[in-house]
Amino acid sequence: MPLPQEFLQELKFRNSIEEVVSSYVNLKRRGSNFVGLCPFHNEKTPSFTLYPDSGSYYCFGCGAGGDVITFVMQIESLDYMEAVRFLAARAGMSMPESTNEDAAEVRRKARILELNREAARYYHSCLLTKEASAHLGYLKQRGLTASTIKRFGLGAALKSYDGLLRHLQSLGYSAQEAELANLAVRGRSGYRDRFFDRVMFPIIDLRGNVIAFGGRLLPGSEGTAKYLNTSDTPVFKKSRNLYSLNIAKNSKADYFILAEGYMDVIALHQAGFDSAVAALGTAFTQEQAKLISRYKSSVVLSLDSDEAGQKAASRAIGILNDAGIEVKVLKIPDAKDPDEFIKKYGAERFKGLIEGAANDTEFFLLKARDKHDITATDGRLAFLNDAVSVLAEVKNPLERDIYAGKLADEFEVSKSTLISQIKNAASKNERTQRKKAEARIINPSYRRDDVNPERAQYPRAAHAEERLIKILIMHPDLFDKITSSISADDFVTEFNGEVFKSVCSVLTEHNTFDISYISADYTPAQMGRIVEIMNTGVNSADAAAECADLIKVIRAEKEKKERGDPSGWSDSDIINVFNELRENKGGNK
Repeated sequence: MPLPQEFLQELKFRNSIEEVVSSYVNLKRRGSNFVGLCPFHNEKTPSFTLYPDSGSYYCFGCGAGGDVITFVMQIESLDYMEAVRFLAARAGMSMPESTNEDAAEVRRKARILELNREAARYYHSCLLTKEASAHLGYLKQRGLTASTIKRFGLGAALKSYDGLLRHLQSLGYSAQEAELANLAVRGRSGYRDRFFDRVMFPIIDLRGNVIAFGGRLLPGSEGTAKYLNTSDTPVFKKSRNLYSLNIAKNSKADYFILAEGYMDVIALHQAGFDSAVAALGTAFTQEQAKLISRYKSSVVLSLDSDEAGQKAASRAIGILNDAGIEVKVLKIPDAKDPDEFIKKYGAERFKGLIEGAANDTEFFLLKARDKHDITATDGRLAFLNDAVSVLAEVKNPLERDIYAGKLADEFEVSKSTLISQIKNAASKNERTQRKKAEARIINPSYRRDDVNPERAQYPRAAHAEERLIKILIMHPDLFDKITSSISADDFVTEFNGEVFKSVCSVLTEHNTFDISYISADYTPAQMGRIVEIMNTGVNSADAAAECADLIKVIRAEKEKKERGDPSGWSDSDIINVFNELRENKGGNK
């Protein structure tokens, strides 16, 4: 049976959407609503709006939206029932005894987490055996203490093709479950362990669950890859997690150190820098930046100084900046990594490096400088052109002015000329971005709608349907008048018809609409569209009269569709609607 509505109402009452969302997003009041930077996509201007009156949120930038349950689903990467449990635990509520949840899926994920925990224990116990003397020796050679090894739960995969698998089977887990956790692989002769003869690093999430593993080959060992990581599983998405975040989130430091890999992170923690984290065998992602932004507003990048490391740093800077995170870049002299530097010069000197780290602008200026021979006239000119491009991306006029002054003094050029060049380049960048935005609006591929694919084909009908749904939600007293004149079968677009049917069902049972009544029936993307329908556009001055007009439009468009007549708007119509929505951004007026 479905979750009782009384339970959902109590759940929402004890988990107010303002309180839950504000623990992830810095919200500012705007009238009766709140706005902030969207946690689901990169932006610098707030387009995320929270509507306390309806208990919903919507982002005008990416289309994310829903109620407090949908928000938790998106922000924590949970399914519906997991999000409900999360909020119930947060509020100290017990779950109803009987629900319509997919019990098999819940049990499957729980089994994988249990299996991972047992695997971590097995690997750690193996590290302390004679067969793993080389693995333990490697960790000690890297300077790790017994307490550090224990704290991070480090282990060893032995030279056995099925040692872990046999251990897990002895505990009642199947080979298929081990394969699902990506700890076993199936070959021609059956199942075998995925990790063989490696130092093992368990990856732990923010709730303390072991969700994955990384394995490192010993120096001199044969293998196809130095590091082997768990692939995505039902409990692990590498692009949405960071190594050691479970520890680093509690650091008193006001920044995270984003390091290259597992050993760098562990060495930094052992040296007292307990805010170190690392990406998990993948390029740094927007999801990881958003994860960081929940806890810190500043990051110190400590990546390799080789070409690959510099490219990774450049990419990470852009992603972190888009997430509103201040970035500094560490330059480590006379050492290949933080661990080597700390061993040579001590933790105090390394702390000095962090305090003197270059900001992102300085990093790109230094990178541009390294490309050119500034002792030659051509090289100086080429560098200054690159520097202008760098500073054109800087939004703060004061910061631009300071760097332009430094460059003018060093290269004996006119500061006013540099400032003029920077402003021209910045204006050009803005024009380019504006043209791209307009092109995306007109481009049919941009107008593709995965939630309601028929929306682009029948825009006039879809617009009328959405207005009718909004009026029905806002004016439930018009329920009888509307439903006596039109049904979901009369709708042109299937998605809007389903939403209309859902709203009617809620109003029939409760006489008032609450978005939580339908959140279990729709995906987060679909919920975003429903909230957009609810909160975008002005309220009708004469709702009853508008309903009659909208119903006429829907019926006429339905007849056109059945006859096979073309239906659509011109590009100018689309841009006008886009501008109207942008003007109405923020909700009802």
